[in-house]
Amino acid sequence: MLHNLSVVLVKTRFPENVGMVARACANMGARDIVLVDPERWSEADGDPAKAVPLATPKGQDILSGVRVAATLAEAVADCALVFGTTARTGGWRRELLSPERAAAEACPVLAGGDRVAVVFGPEDRGLTNDEIEHCHRLLTIPTAPDASSLNLAQAVLVVLYECLKGASAHPFRPGPAPDSRLANHAELELLHDTLRDTLLAIDYLRADNPDYFMMPVRRFLGRTRLRRHEFDLVMGVCRQVKRMAALAGTATPRPDGERTD
Repeated sequence: MLHNLSVVLVKTRFPENVGMVARACANMGARDIVLVDPERWSEADGDPAKAVPLATPKGQDILSGVRVAATLAEAVADCALVFGTTARTGGWRRELLSPERAAAEACPVLAGGDRVAVVFGPEDRGLTNDEIEHCHRLLTIPTAPDASSLNLAQAVLVVLYECLKGASAHPFRPGPAPDSRLANHAELELLHDTLRDTLLAIDYLRADNPDYFMMPVRRFLGRTRLRRHEFDLVMGVCRQVKRMAALAGTATPRPDGERTD
């Protein structure tokens, strides 16, 4: 089953769609839905109640457990692997996976006890480039060229179906020791920022637009499946490099052109 998988819905517009997603989750054995800054999800306005009929009885328990996060970073902070869904290509939206291939990557992570998130954008426009940056891998659902738009719940169902199929080939096994678990999204974001600052300190990155030139590094980190003890190792190297760069920056030039402290 897909108990370690989170379905993350960004800026949903209609409560009824959340209800249909809850039904799709129930069908495929996923239990966790996170709404990121939804347009309508107020108890005062009765929005969750509008979702209940579409969830059907099987999905109502899932619907009652829906969590709301202010940002996408918050929603996926504890996830070791984050997939973003997109229908657009080009630019940084490369290396797109099919749902089947995405499931083949997700299921071993789920089987090890780590969390996986699949992120879906708003019904009318999908995920922005900034939101895509929080995703380690991107997937797209093949469709007929003249009818490429899917209902949100349809898209969720297709992706979860492939994950459920893949889960049977990767039965759950006890996770590794805490120091050997996969690094989660929050830790990878910290490592990304630390690497950026380190590369700036040694003049490897252009200071006018470092985040653009860090995009390949972000993609690389998303593919590595870095473990927590490896995260600690790289963070330690960065600290040492930054310390040496700071020492070099305070050195005094000697007459022969060399530097000395």
